[in-house]
Amino acid sequence: MGRATIMDVADRAGASIKTVSRVINGEPHVRPTTRARIEAAIAALDFVPNAAARSLASTKSFVIGAFFDNPSPSYILALQRGAMAACREAGFHLVIEDVDSAAVDLAEQMRAMLASSRMDGVILSPPLTDNPVVLDAIEAKGLRYVRLAPVSYPQRSSSVTTDDHGAAVEIARHLWSLGHRRFAVITGPPSHGCSAPRLNGFLESIGALGGDPQAVTLVPGDFSFRSGLDAGQYLLAGPDRPTAIFACNDDMAAGVLAAASKLELQVPRDISVAGCDDSAIAEQVWPPLTTIRQPIALMASECARLLIDPARNDKIHEVPIGFEMIVRGSTGQAPGA
Repeated sequence: MGRATIMDVADRAGASIKTVSRVINGEPHVRPTTRARIEAAIAALDFVPNAAARSLASTKSFVIGAFFDNPSPSYILALQRGAMAACREAGFHLVIEDVDSAAVDLAEQMRAMLASSRMDGVILSPPLTDNPVVLDAIEAKGLRYVRLAPVSYPQRSSSVTTDDHGAAVEIARHLWSLGHRRFAVITGPPSHGCSAPRLNGFLESIGALGGDPQAVTLVPGDFSFRSGLDAGQYLLAGPDRPTAIFACNDDMAAGVLAAASKLELQVPRDISVAGCDDSAIAEQVWPPLTTIRQPIALMASECARLLIDPARNDKIHEVPIGFEMIVRGSTGQAPGA
């Protein structure tokens, strides 16, 4: 038997082709009993809709775009994995676009990219989530978009959020409980929305615990492994090195581990290191990283579902996603504690 067609589904379900098309496209105004018969027929016939035919038969392209500007390969892979899973589940395709948010011609770059692509909606990840040039270009095109972890412009779109401030508070409490009192933080880029909440959460927590936030050494990073390596070498080469370093993402924390190894320091005996995100690299380094699990893949899949689900097109939604403290081998008791 050849591949099942939409006519086969309609015949088996006792419904019109138009009604079957409405169910396939996730449209409302189909009786629950009819929808159930059609879904049962689709399952029984192992029917797979043709995306091109669906696009021609409706105003939809069945394509979702995911735009990113992030140097962390682990973050990008998690974003892609989560968004793609939700798209495949709904019969959509995912298009990934790398956008240089620092480009002087960003507005023109966005216009050209959007003009050459036919999409039903766009997922924006930080720092694009808070870039007004990017938001203006997408709105001018008339596209719906959902933002992952935005900080600014809360009423401009639906979003999937997480508590970066609270995550950093937990890291600070963990390190303090291990007896650490000399801290350093490798910060994220100022353009990235999570950078300030993570830094502020850590410093505020140290102050609340009885420490001096102004005594915490701050070194800039850009969320890349290289910036973590450079910052780690700077922090660990001196005689008054910190006993604990919080890197504002896992890639930079992995760079600190490499710096410690290069300087023949043992982690966590000589220095404790913590990251944030629980990206893939956190378990690929040695010792594995203590970090905060913020499920980027889950957040990206929720972004895709917000775009795909017609029942959630009527208003702005905010979907909060929780975090979890993951303690691994990169943190331990402070020397002499």
